[in-house]
Amino acid sequence: MKIFKLPDLGEGLQEAEVVEWHVSVGDEIAADQPLVSVETAKAIVDIPSPFAGRVQKLYCEAGKVVHVGAPLVGFEGAAEEEDAGTVVGEVQVGREVRAEAPAPVAHAGGAIRATPAVRALARQLKVELEMVTPSGPDGVITTADVQRVAKILAEVGPAEPLRGVRRAMAQNMALAQSEVAAATVIDDANIHAWAADADVTVRLLRALVAGCRAEPALNAWYESHTMARRLVSRIDVGIALDLPEGLFVPVMRDVANRDPADLRAGLDRMRADVQARRIPAEELRGNTITLSNFGMIGGKYASPIVLPPTVAILGAGRVHEQLRPVDGKPAVRRVLPLSLSFDHRVVTGGEAARFLRAVIDDLQRGD
Repeated sequence: MKIFKLPDLGEGLQEAEVVEWHVSVGDEIAADQPLVSVETAKAIVDIPSPFAGRVQKLYCEAGKVVHVGAPLVGFEGAAEEEDAGTVVGEVQVGREVRAEAPAPVAHAGGAIRATPAVRALARQLKVELEMVTPSGPDGVITTADVQRVAKILAEVGPAEPLRGVRRAMAQNMALAQSEVAAATVIDDANIHAWAADADVTVRLLRALVAGCRAEPALNAWYESHTMARRLVSRIDVGIALDLPEGLFVPVMRDVANRDPADLRAGLDRMRADVQARRIPAEELRGNTITLSNFGMIGGKYASPIVLPPTVAILGAGRVHEQLRPVDGKPAVRRVLPLSLSFDHRVVTGGEAARFLRAVIDDLQRGD
């Protein structure tokens, strides 16, 4: 039997979730015929068959997570020499390994203290000791502690494994938390001069361009392993989109050289593609800076998360009216709150402040 394994999907991705099989056992298929759809890096990717033949075995069902190099399909025929990919088990095994050794936030800086008997009880009751708050002397977890957590878990029901987009979000946020030296600076833009029908997102994109031109250091990638940065001349903006499935960040390319009508058409097309879950994987990679217009939902200020290798993200809050002095007299003005988070390992506070100043200056223009 010839075995086809999950190929390298690029960008350092190591796993994918099987969404839908397009073949069944016993099917005769042609080379390049759609074989399976998988989800990874927030996109659904169709994988074609590498050769023609009869399907003899499907190694996993829809909904399972498989690793690069794991077998996907077996075809009738003589066995071929196995590739260099490492075969890894199904996601159930992978999750159990992670469950045995997660990164303990609550116990950072010290080992979990429990007797062998308490550890055995925790395994029996399927309680992770990292979740248990110790009540014994010197931070020792007791039998009562484990039983208390077991009772709570029984009441709330089984845990739901994160899949697809939410799984990718959890991994990305953990990476950002462990690596980035995040800092945030906030300010307001007076947008009272805007026309009533102004396109907020398009104006924000234009203002981002102004900020990047004033301070190119924020339109960059940082390579932490070499302590080197890459200043990028083209401005490719990742747009954070909130959907029921989770957070998507598709990329608007070369925004500095596109007119407002083209930007709006691109934004509409991008949202439609994401909602249909058919956006190409390459359109979810390679942004040089990020925009989160969370104010369309709610909230004024935030501390947006910078995802490596980018070094900055601009958050726009809810437009609201505010009492402000104008020529020494109080006046009501429309205000757009802004929150700029940056990676302080490579971006200075002065660079961030000048970037935000340029963004505000552009937003406060009436044209």
